[in-house]
Amino acid sequence: MARLTGLLFLITYATSIPAALSLYVPALSDPTFILGGGFDRGVSWGAFLELILIIANIGSALALYPVLRRRFEVLSLGFVAARITESVFIAVGIITMLALNTLRLEAGDADEASLLVVGQSLVAIHDWTFNLGPGVVVGVGNGLILGWMLWRTRLVPRAMSVLGLIGGPALLLAGISIVFGLIEAGSTAQIIATIPEFFWELSLGIWLLVKGFSPTALAALHEPRP
Repeated sequence: MARLTGLLFLITYATSIPAALSLYVPALSDPTFILGGGFDRGVSWGAFLELILIIANIGSALALYPVLRRRFEVLSLGFVAARITESVFIAVGIITMLALNTLRLEAGDADEASLLVVGQSLVAIHDWTFNLGPGVVVGVGNGLILGWMLWRTRLVPRAMSVLGLIGGPALLLAGISIVFGLIEAGSTAQIIATIPEFFWELSLGIWLLVKGFSPTALAALHEPRP
């Protein structure tokens, strides 16, 4: 189960990074993208990869749930709920990108000014799904909840879990700051706040895939609690 969890965490990286840094970039950065007049396969591939991302997101939580519920029945369920909530935001973002692609293909002789407004609205919705899902919910679920459970159980090295306990609040604070307009999305402040969470999830995925859970800590979870 540990190695499956690690694999699923790494799949989330392999599927999310190309969409964010490459495949969606033309649609998100060019206001006239919607006027292109043809179907953009890059957007379609980005959407496809993010669908796999959703499966891996939820799968990683479900894989961990039977292990962590032995000690944290409520928090482990909270982690599953956080992963599902994050995936809902991602799904809404996928829909906005596919809608943008559809309008690019089928808008025909529609008024260009109106199309530009619609396109900018869809991009804005997508941006907020990213800011609220990976930008806020991840800080609570993957950072605070998962980091705390793994720190307490010692299923992975505690030094690694500290990354989650640092990265979660940092990511959450940055996300809330964006919501209130204190910092800009994609700013240096947000990037810096994301770094601990980035390495927390990456190191966790690699560790679980290669090493698995600590046998001693895993055995302790099966012992009856006093």
